[in-house]
Amino acid sequence: MIVYKTEAEIAAMTAASRIVAMILDELRGFVVPGVRTADLDARAERRARELGAKPAFKGYRGYPASVCISINEEIIHGIPSDRVLREGDLVSLDFGVLYDGFYGDAARSYPVGRISPLAERLIAAAEGSFRKGLEAMVEGGRVSDISHAVQRHVEAEGFSVIRSFVGHGIGHALHEEPQVPNFGVPGRGPRLRRGLVLAIEPMIAAGDWDIEIQDDGWTAVTKDRSLAAHYEETVALTEEGPVILSRADAPAPARPGKEQAHA
Repeated sequence: MIVYKTEAEIAAMTAASRIVAMILDELRGFVVPGVRTADLDARAERRARELGAKPAFKGYRGYPASVCISINEEIIHGIPSDRVLREGDLVSLDFGVLYDGFYGDAARSYPVGRISPLAERLIAAAEGSFRKGLEAMVEGGRVSDISHAVQRHVEAEGFSVIRSFVGHGIGHALHEEPQVPNFGVPGRGPRLRRGLVLAIEPMIAAGDWDIEIQDDGWTAVTKDRSLAAHYEETVALTEEGPVILSRADAPAPARPGKEQAHA
């Protein structure tokens, strides 16, 4: 069942999502050659708790860390460790928090020092495809309109979309309905209605979209070991259209008192 959020709930989600964006922005300054991924994870957890939030991923379905840190051919769910970032790496950080009863979730792919032109294009394509998906999040449309817009942009750039993982609804739970695939034909799936909040998250590969799961049971990598990138924002569909909640400068809307959900 899809849970449509009230204005008050979207305001609360903005606060949670803004914390996520602030911490991801802060981490970017520490994504440099020589840093251990475990240190990035520790920093993110410490900052979340300083801001009154709980890291959303730690312990979720047994995941052992606060941030998913995926490097180069790793797509998602990379586990922080003593591994050291190297010049030229492409690193994706996926982070979420629980704050005031609501979840926020976002991901960014960052360069480590100077990266290849291919890696630069891949990072840009991941964010660009999110932007196309965002444009398709129009009241009265369908969820697959978002999926189709993401896929079309990625493939036009010469890359592929990962099929095995999807975006999702988000709110009181980290993963709510509906699922938001990054591929598909338009005009399918649930209607896009005001109050819908989604984590739209293109995961893309420079090569083929087939994947493998590493022996740790979590880390997803491209089967052909081509580079991967990930971009994600928490987005609410409001009367003004789609609004990105996971921005460090996102305004905190007024939180009215009693209010009924749209459905």
